[in-house]
Amino acid sequence: QICLRKLPQGDLDVLFSNIDDIIKVNSRLLHDLQETASREEEQVQLIGNTFLEFQEELEQVYKVYCASYEQALLLVETYRKEPELQREIQGIIEAVLPQAGPSGLSFLLVIPLQRITKYPLLLQKILENTLPDASAYAVLQRATSALQDVVTNINEYKRRKEVASKYTKVEPLSLRERLARINTHTLSKKTTRLSQLLKQEAGLVPRTEDKEFDDLEEKFHWVSLCVTELKSNVAAYLDNLEAFLRFRPQDYNLEIPGGPVVQYCYLARDLQLQAFPEFKQQLEAQVWQPLCSLAKALAGPQNLIKKRLDKLLDFERVEEKLLEVGSMTYEEEAARHTYQALNSLLVAELPQFNQLAMRWLSQILCAFVTLQRDLAKQVLQRAEDSLAQLPHHHLSEPAFRKLVEDALGQTSHQLHAFQENFEKVLPPPTTQPLLPGAERQVQALLSRYGPGKLYQVTSNISGAGTLDLTLPRGHIVALLQNKDTKGNSSRWLVDTGGHRGYVPAGKLEVYHVVPTEEELRGQARPHKDSQHQTPEPTSAPVPSVPTVTQVVAVYPFVARSSHEVSLQAGQRVTVLEAHDKKGNPEWSLVEVNGQRGYVPSSFLARAPSPAPWGWSLPS
Repeated sequence: QICLRKLPQGDLDVLFSNIDDIIKVNSRLLHDLQETASREEEQVQLIGNTFLEFQEELEQVYKVYCASYEQALLLVETYRKEPELQREIQGIIEAVLPQAGPSGLSFLLVIPLQRITKYPLLLQKILENTLPDASAYAVLQRATSALQDVVTNINEYKRRKEVASKYTKVEPLSLRERLARINTHTLSKKTTRLSQLLKQEAGLVPRTEDKEFDDLEEKFHWVSLCVTELKSNVAAYLDNLEAFLRFRPQDYNLEIPGGPVVQYCYLARDLQLQAFPEFKQQLEAQVWQPLCSLAKALAGPQNLIKKRLDKLLDFERVEEKLLEVGSMTYEEEAARHTYQALNSLLVAELPQFNQLAMRWLSQILCAFVTLQRDLAKQVLQRAEDSLAQLPHHHLSEPAFRKLVEDALGQTSHQLHAFQENFEKVLPPPTTQPLLPGAERQVQALLSRYGPGKLYQVTSNISGAGTLDLTLPRGHIVALLQNKDTKGNSSRWLVDTGGHRGYVPAGKLEVYHVVPTEEELRGQARPHKDSQHQTPEPTSAPVPSVPTVTQVVAVYPFVARSSHEVSLQAGQRVTVLEAHDKKGNPEWSLVEVNGQRGYVPSSFLARAPSPAPWGWSLPS
């Protein structure tokens, strides 16, 4: 029986379904029928009454078993493909029930179906042998009719489940697979449904009202919304818990010897290694996994409700045609029966499903609250020894709160004062070096967007999407919008002067425009054509502003003749003329370490010398 032990519980549930419930009901029925043997005069009437009493129970248990019977047969067929497993199953059945013969498991599974169908036949036989004027005749008639209704209802329920099983399967289809399923028939059906829906929206035809189903559907969607929201919240909670567990300040040297810090580190390490990991493990097992299973269980009914709406449109169209023409095709009749089957099944089972889902959801919430309570209790228990050694353990809770508030207020005041002093000695904004030959691009962006919109790329950007830009470090861009079309503020829309696209916001920083010498001179003295005379400034000190003649060599350059001069990357250079003797701006006359010569202009970048600054606080 080694192979049999490997069978999953799910297979056993499909094979035998609710056979235990069937055995219990039939055992009680057999007992009550045996009790009638001692009362021969009233036995026939008692038999009829007994079946009437068991009518509802028989229908409930047998319809569940019969609905899963087809799946059980499919599973039996798969077992036949495994010879060793099939031999073990057959050997057990032959030892317990020799009359089963070679059919084995299939013979056992069909017995309950045969039994429920024989009950109305047996009652009919008793009725035929009972005189019409006998007192038990009417009771037998009602019992026979009741058991026939049971068989009919079971068959109808089985048919509904077969229809529903076709639509509850959620298949993950690709776009190509979905397109492959489109044909003239499906297009015709969808067009007819859309036409029916548009006519209803326009008020040309009445909409079928079903308040009972609408109420059930509203409650189901409410339950679905609760499950979705709770799943999202628990996922965020687990993420935050994971981030919290990664943060371990007690593992670092806090450079505070002795005192409460030692107790804190001991307690935090104990909680980090045992209490919180256990809590996270229990949370995943008792809250997250059941919640995911519940969300998965909602997918089938959700798809069934959606299909019911499609079939309702088909049903309404067929009903209109039936009133107009008085007949319908076989396909239309099948569509009509499909809607009726889906609607009847949903109306019958949605209340039970909603109730079960609510109970399931309630248990998940209770488990979550219980785990939180147990965690708090465990933390307090572990902290008792450490709390006794803290300096303020003797204080009451209100006094401790007051102590903490005062300490935080004093620290906040000190931090605010330090911030004010720090802002007074902040260094002036530094200017990033431009890429070679980028002056024209900067001027174009500056004239179009202004200095407040210019940003510089801090590291190389490789665009991944079709609208993403690929830019080198140091490139200047103009900001167009600080978010993308989906509202994501981490992707900015920028203009490079020739292309527009998205770049990561974290790789941009504000570009501080450096004024040219002409602009500085214009700021220092009024224009000649100014109508108002501005008095010359007195001996007020003029702040030192870096000049643009001081540049930096971005790339190394090796002189090839006596007219050129060599450069090292990062070396400071003084530009004497920004062109050669012929006026060509591609070469510049520079002075480096007392030597003069020409270098490529594109190898230079403006970089003013920052004014010296220090950290000394103002007196």
